[in-house]
Amino acid sequence: MKNNVLSGLSRRRFLQLGSTLLAASSLDLLFSPSAVARAVSQAMPLFAALRPAKKGILTSAHWGAFEAIVEQGKMVGVQPVQDDPAPNELIEMAPWQVHAANRITSPVVRKSWLENGPGSRNDLRGRDEWVKVSWEKAIQLVSDEIRRLQSAYGPSSIYAGSCGWKSTGMLHNCRALLHRLMNLSGGFLSYSGDYSTGAAQVIMSHVVGSTEVYDQQTTWPNVIDNSELVVLWGCNPYTTLKNSWNVPDHVGLEGFAALAKKGTRIITVDPINNPGSKQLNAEWIAPHAYTDAAMLLGIAHTLLSEKLHDEAFLQRYTTGFAQFRESLLGEHDGVAKTAEWASTICGVEAETLRQLARDMAKKRTMIMAGWGIQRQHHGEQPHWLLVTVAAMLGQIGLPGGGFGFSYHYSSGGSPSAKGGILSGISAGEAPQNSPVPVPVARMADCLANPGKTIDYNGRQVTYPNVKMVYVAGGNPLVHQQDTNNLRQAMQHPETIIVHEPWWTSTAKFADIVLPCTTSYERNDMDMGGDYSQRYVFPMHQCVPPQHESRNDFDIFRDIAARLGVEQAFTEGRDEMLWLKSMYDNMKTQARNAGVPLPPFDQFWQSNNYIRFPVPEENKNWIRFADFRADPLLNPLGTPSGRIEIFSRSVAKMNYDDCPGLPGWFPPHEWRGSDVAQRYPLSLNSSHPPHRLHSQLDNTPLRDKYAVSNREAILINTQDAAARKIQSGDLVRAYNDRGQILVGALVSDDIRPGVVRVCEGAWYDPADLSEPKTLCKNGSVNCLTFDIGSSRLAQANCGHMAQLEVEKYCGEEQKNTAHSVPFGA
Repeated sequence: MKNNVLSGLSRRRFLQLGSTLLAASSLDLLFSPSAVARAVSQAMPLFAALRPAKKGILTSAHWGAFEAIVEQGKMVGVQPVQDDPAPNELIEMAPWQVHAANRITSPVVRKSWLENGPGSRNDLRGRDEWVKVSWEKAIQLVSDEIRRLQSAYGPSSIYAGSCGWKSTGMLHNCRALLHRLMNLSGGFLSYSGDYSTGAAQVIMSHVVGSTEVYDQQTTWPNVIDNSELVVLWGCNPYTTLKNSWNVPDHVGLEGFAALAKKGTRIITVDPINNPGSKQLNAEWIAPHAYTDAAMLLGIAHTLLSEKLHDEAFLQRYTTGFAQFRESLLGEHDGVAKTAEWASTICGVEAETLRQLARDMAKKRTMIMAGWGIQRQHHGEQPHWLLVTVAAMLGQIGLPGGGFGFSYHYSSGGSPSAKGGILSGISAGEAPQNSPVPVPVARMADCLANPGKTIDYNGRQVTYPNVKMVYVAGGNPLVHQQDTNNLRQAMQHPETIIVHEPWWTSTAKFADIVLPCTTSYERNDMDMGGDYSQRYVFPMHQCVPPQHESRNDFDIFRDIAARLGVEQAFTEGRDEMLWLKSMYDNMKTQARNAGVPLPPFDQFWQSNNYIRFPVPEENKNWIRFADFRADPLLNPLGTPSGRIEIFSRSVAKMNYDDCPGLPGWFPPHEWRGSDVAQRYPLSLNSSHPPHRLHSQLDNTPLRDKYAVSNREAILINTQDAAARKIQSGDLVRAYNDRGQILVGALVSDDIRPGVVRVCEGAWYDPADLSEPKTLCKNGSVNCLTFDIGSSRLAQANCGHMAQLEVEKYCGEEQKNTAHSVPFGA
């Protein structure tokens, strides 16, 4: 008989469990949620939600699942769920998020826009007065503006959505809801790609046939058992693994801890010796900023010249190595890419490069690469070359060997569970007349230059004339490069609408602001473990909506009603019916996988979460193992079915900034460019350890990282001494694009010539009448440049810029990044 449930569960036992559950369905009327949970677990041992909440209300966030402690309608504390192996301190900020002093308390409209209509005094955005209006008035203004623009200019006039992290939850996914509304009401201009991996995901589709950066990795148990050398290239996992796109399972942090305990040799390649690298006892190699491609070429040349490369693997599993060999030897340009050549560019001694190549060839090596190295000009090249070097080593598809681009993100490598997957609310189908999406990082260029045509991955995209920007779930005035350029571009649209719980930088520059709830003020569900999909967490409403805030679903439903598409938008379901539908669909998947689950009502009342089982075979999964076993039966998604070191598809596009073969291309700005004469310091804009991008910037966690109440700048001891800067000093960092006020941290844990300012600090301009005014809070994108990574990917270059710093001696500047604007 076929087993349609987990191993060891008989059909008779399964039927007994079903009848017991029917009897238990009334328990929610008689017992507390914890009693229901116990009854369910006794009736059905395979319902592995054995961690009932003990003190509070179960919910979750990007930084972890937790119980909210609520007293008299106010959230006063949290405690992590028992399954979390590495609870994140960021969960402690949930009460501060809910009860923040800069919550948006009511719908507001910019005074000039309200009195004189769309497009009025756009130059006053960010400094105009605000006028409070009723929800009825706000919904009318928004729906009338959508109707007007759709009728007069068509869907290309409305840019809807903001590429960012939003909040957790499968139903109250604000961008999906916004796109759903806009698709039903006539269409909209959307975006392609994302800020995180814009360059890598495009080039990897040509090199290995998938985006790769978001794919599952060789699982952690396999890496721990088999990897002899781990190379962390441009990533700081102890920071980035704290959070996940859904809800983290934090298995990746466990994996790195296990490597350290085992004593596995780890090398980190990064201009900064991060605290996480020290925890791992990693050896530190510190190249000049933005020179990873040259360094990789020097390693590749060593592998070739010392005959350490795997010729058999290259012949069977790759295409184009012959052309790459010619390039390494200098047969095209007369320049051999030797370790000595690479050393003059990257600043790492030639012998160090040669020894790294030898060590990787002699040991079972896993290269774990971050994404910062591709958020640069010519950012396609480092990831392409990392795959090429891994192919030369010949270990791709072997236990503990090869490469992985998401070990530092959302616990890539966490073994996949066996169960069901929650599907969120759909954005619906786009109308046939919907415009071609614009690469997301070209947002400001699009707003400022309607009619301009750019190249993008083999085709051309022409910017439409955008009349309205509708932002839900993002903070583009912080995450888009060259803030002052974006500020100017944002004067072009006639209307900017923002949904936000707080007065963020972007909200302050809008025309209409609608106050929405935090995830703790509504009901929702989400998965735990982005790669493992091991948990299903209910997100119970912990406190009532604060002030006049409303759920995004309710806001869009009311707009849909005024536009005549309410039934299509809601499908006749309210919040709880949508959640039940999502759960029931997941429950069917789980049943088909042999994992029985209780009915939705019982699950919801239990104040508990589901923990799916992880099959033993999934704990030893190896990326590319099937491809290695038989490349003919298991080809990659490339034209050749193999790893394409040389890509004919890319070559046919004839892009001089990204040809068909990977190599070293000097970036727009770096220490070797002319601009470095005036701005000698190279910027590293890493992820912050105590925020998630710009989320939580308005919480007491600032006490752990702010210096003199500003974002910190990490600077080498030599560079600081030359400028008479000491730790704790206020510093002005500047270049031709802007200037920011930051607090100095002087250290030898950063290479001379490089400074680090974490991204995500809320923009706080000193004087908006000045085009390049000082940002008083240290928002680093005031300094970065806004050009595409290349004509291939048109991705962002937010990880780089040349700048100078000086001790700040000007007048005192009050930090108002988190203040409430006048009239609001």
